[in-house]
Amino acid sequence: MQREFWNAIHKINGIWSLVYPPRCPVCDQVAPRGKKICPDCQGKFRLLTKDWCWKCGKAVAQGEEYCPDCQNRRHSFDRGRALYEYPSVADAIFRFKYAGRREYGEYFGREMAMVLWDFYSATRPDCIIPIPLHKKREKKRGYNQAQLLAKTLGTLWQVPVYDHLLVRGKNTRPQKNLTPQERQNNLKNAFFLRRNDVKLRVTMVIDDIFTTGATIDQAALVLKEAGAEHVYFITLACGAGI
Repeated sequence: MQREFWNAIHKINGIWSLVYPPRCPVCDQVAPRGKKICPDCQGKFRLLTKDWCWKCGKAVAQGEEYCPDCQNRRHSFDRGRALYEYPSVADAIFRFKYAGRREYGEYFGREMAMVLWDFYSATRPDCIIPIPLHKKREKKRGYNQAQLLAKTLGTLWQVPVYDHLLVRGKNTRPQKNLTPQERQNNLKNAFFLRRNDVKLRVTMVIDDIFTTGATIDQAALVLKEAGAEHVYFITLACGAGI
């Protein structure tokens, strides 16, 4: 019965791919059949593989343990890591978020699961929680990119995904053009938990980009107030830390 179920799923996915063929996240052209990325595009996104901040995961100078930001301010989260250096993947993230390329989510999620396996193994989260969009923004976009990443990670790591637990109650301004202080003010009291009967111990928060950490900080604060002992995070990309 289980084999028949998965055969049916693969058949449906195959038909869906014929109707809506997946596009390569690098060049945005239709990917070769059965592939999520063009062979010639492999390796064009720059991985954050060494010399990262022990706290937030940003790139740091060789021998440094913390980025300048984490040396000078306290964060609500415990630790975090990112997959890519932001400049190398900026265009792809823009299409992922704003051009309807939701199919990128499976490729990015698989890469996160493989490359960041060491971080998962060290933290062993009880659950995965994507950063939510406000309901108006999600309705306009049609999906939440962080939720797509989280679901792929949850499947591959076999960790439950609580994708409706954390709620964005305030339709905040886009963070991109705000100063660090404006980002903190913009997100103050932005999140709340839909339920308070879920036991949280070690949580892994998922988002697309880490810059100043204001979003992850506010989410971690809410989760810790609800009883979480540790809040870690993973993002698809992060900005410079040097």
